Formats: sequence, structure tokens, C-alpha cells
Amino acid sequence: MKSTPQSRRSFLANTTKASLAVGIGSSVIGSSLISSCSTSKSAGSSSPFHTGFDQKPLPYDYKALEPYIDAMTMELHYTKHAAAYAKNLNDAAQAEGVDRSKPLEDIFGRISKYSEKLRNNAGGHYNHELFWQSMRAPRTDNRPTGTLLTVLESKFGSFANFKSQFSDAGKNRFGSGWAWLVLYGDKQKDIVLTSTPNQDNPLMDVAGTRGFPILGLDVWEHAYYLKYQNKRADYIESWWNVVNWDYIQQRYDTAIK
Repeated sequence: MKSTPQSRRSFLANTTKASLAVGIGSSVIGSSLISSCSTSKSAGSSSPFHTGFDQKPLPYDYKALEPYIDAMTMELHYTKHAAAYAKNLNDAAQAEGVDRSKPLEDIFGRISKYSEKLRNNAGGHYNHELFWQSMRAPRTDNRPTGTLLTVLESKFGSFANFKSQFSDAGKNRFGSGWAWLVLYGDKQKDIVLTSTPNQDNPLMDVAGTRGFPILGLDVWEHAYYLKYQNKRADYIESWWNVVNWDYIQQRYDTAIK
């Protein structure tokens, strides 16, 4: 059937609208997920799942995660590496006119518009603030319960399969980076595994798979080299003993509401 000028104009208009919708949707996925995690109707930085620009106190002693993560690694990781990210983030944010009264997550959906310094240090600060909360003193047979366990078993076939696939995401990340469990999709109902290089995270507009991070694992060598040397797989296997599943469960339950 021959197309008319009107039908061609309609097609072009609809295609343009669709393209805009995709672009807009990808740019706001981070902010919409962040809003869904607010514990109140106001999306202020008081939400437990919003991240400020300053480093919070470590929620346990440096030795609390032993024998799986040693005290010296924790002290150096927190006081040197993570502290440097927080300082450099604030320096870059001030230089680039970022409003530090708002949650850090607010800039991730447009992080590509900022400098490399801001991107690297914003990611480094956010990722580590989540990482500290995601761990606790070791527990025997450490695993989630409730809705999160049900979802993981449904998605991956079993909790053991989930651990294996998540571990692979960390082991197979070339160079430095992170492994992630994220909420994904238009309604933030699906849950997927991904990884990011360096200090990127899935909230960023540069991430290959975008979504809301539920659980993240640091696979930079500074996170494990003192105890495990180059044995990243051994570090990851040990790390499962200190995952704070109560916190991860709360994060998941709040995000899907």
C-alpha cells in the first residue's frame, strides 16, 4: 500500500515520541528508583537509602569481620581509600557547582555530564558507603530469609546458584570494579546480576545495565590483597560469611514498595 504524506508525518512523529520516551526513561531510572526507596513522602537526604557527600562512621570495629576480612585491610580500606574518595568528591562537587545538600544519587543519572574526577569519586564514595552497610560480623550458614530469598530462588533456581553466578560476576570482572545485584526494569520488579568497571555503579547513565543496587561487592585488589594476595576467588568465597542480609532484605523490601 502506498504511503501518504500524512501517514509518513504520523510515523515520523510517533517514532520521535518513542525515541524521546526511551531517552527520558533511561535518564530518570536512577531518580525514580531512589524516590521509591524513600521511607517518607519527602525525598530528603534523611532516608536510610540516600547517600550524603560525607563519610559516615564505620558501623563496626575494624576487626569485626575477622577472620574473613582482616582488621588491617578494613582500617586501610576505610581510612585511606574510602576517605580519599569522600574528600575528592567534595572538592570536585564544589568546583563543579553540585548541590551537596541533595542526595548524592541525584547526580548519577547525568554523571556523564560531569568531570572524570567527579564521576570516579562520586562512584567510589557511594559504592563504599553501601559496601560497609552490607557487611556484619560473621554468621554460620549466612543467607537471606523472607521475600528476598524467595525471589532469588525463583530467579536463579536456588540460593546456591545465585551465589555462584554473583561470585562469577565478581571473579570475571576484568581489572578493578564491582559485582552487583540490582532491581531492573520499568516497574523495578526484576532482579539481575551485573558488574561495573572501576568505581562506576548501576545508577549511572554510563552503566551497561542500569537499575537500583541491592547488593554490591568490591573486587578492587585493595579490598583483599593483604590477606588473599591475588586470590580474588578465595576472597569472594569468604565474603559470603559477612554479608548483612538483614540490611539487604530491608533495602529490597523498601525498594519494591
